[in-house]
Amino acid sequence: MTQTPMNQTPTAQPRTALTTGPTAVTARALGPDLARGLLLLFIALANTHGFLHPPGVSDIRGTPIASALPDRIAAFLETTLVDGRSYTMFAALFGYGMVQIMRRQETNGVEWRGTRKLLRRRGLWMVVLGVLHAVLLYYGDILAAYGLLALVLVPAVRYGNKRLLISAGVWVIIGAALYAYFSIPTDAATVEAAYPWSVEHNPLEAMLDRAVVIVFTAPLLAVTAAGAFLFGIWAARRRLFEDPAAHRQLLRRMAFIGIPVSVLGGIPLALYTSGILHGTGEDVVPVAFLHSVAGFAGGPAYAALIALWTLRIHKQGRLITALQATGQRSLTCYLLQSVVWAIVFFPYLLDLGHHMHQWQTAFLALGTWGLTVVLADQLGRHNLRGPFEVLLRKLTYRG
Repeated sequence: MTQTPMNQTPTAQPRTALTTGPTAVTARALGPDLARGLLLLFIALANTHGFLHPPGVSDIRGTPIASALPDRIAAFLETTLVDGRSYTMFAALFGYGMVQIMRRQETNGVEWRGTRKLLRRRGLWMVVLGVLHAVLLYYGDILAAYGLLALVLVPAVRYGNKRLLISAGVWVIIGAALYAYFSIPTDAATVEAAYPWSVEHNPLEAMLDRAVVIVFTAPLLAVTAAGAFLFGIWAARRRLFEDPAAHRQLLRRMAFIGIPVSVLGGIPLALYTSGILHGTGEDVVPVAFLHSVAGFAGGPAYAALIALWTLRIHKQGRLITALQATGQRSLTCYLLQSVVWAIVFFPYLLDLGHHMHQWQTAFLALGTWGLTVVLADQLGRHNLRGPFEVLLRKLTYRG
């Protein structure tokens, strides 16, 4: 298949980027949407235990160090399978989606300048939505970080493959080092001071606390996600998840090497988060670095495994259709999760963050994800897009 060289613009008559809209839902590939729908469960699992701050308990990366057996099991499994894995997969799919947008613009004769403006405008609005999300609902927002990646690294969609992969590797190391630094255990006496919104009963004060936090966390999260984001651009160049039949062998290697590497690389940190081992920052930081590097293999490996699964789907049943609908409305479903977390954990609402156990939050995450799947399925059956997908597309393709 002939492709336009990276250093040239299409020869078709240029049009304004504002005349081309997003890809229709019916034209979207199953693999990426199915991956988003399924891995939203991992996002829920990763986010809920960050709200737990039981009195007198130290934490690692905002998660209380487990002591009771059920919590130890939950902590061990979530550290090895979920934490640092789900967001790398979504970062990769975000980069993947940027290439799909660029490809659609080129097909419609839009020159690079217009496409770049479109992608950056989308990134800017993601930053705005992410900041609002953090202030109103969830301190650990990831949308703003992805938006920053779109603003800063939009030229990467035209990098050569070699430059892309080298850049991704460099960012993986930088991101893992940053991840490890912020994995230093927080002493039990200072946990509440480190997370003031977890004890603040004044809603306005809590929003102010989260507003301050997102200013620092969004750039940091962007750095830790940059490697996966660049890998996603490379994967989209090859249509890796759109056309799994053509890349079966590569996807198998990604899945059956990446997932074991991810799990084994996560075990050392899991020994600390589950309370099996106890140590200082000098003990935890090296294994957190390993955990993060392994996570960059795990996230795309999950997406590869799901892409391989789609090859076995000859007829979409109700479950597949519902999961696909969830992936097509992943932004709305992600934000709806945060509404549940706010109701359950905010000190001026149910305030269960000081009382729930980690194993209980796993069931909360599963139930919340299940509700979003049901809602997305109903929207899909009525041919309705997610409201936040509609909003972001209107802001992106305005005019």
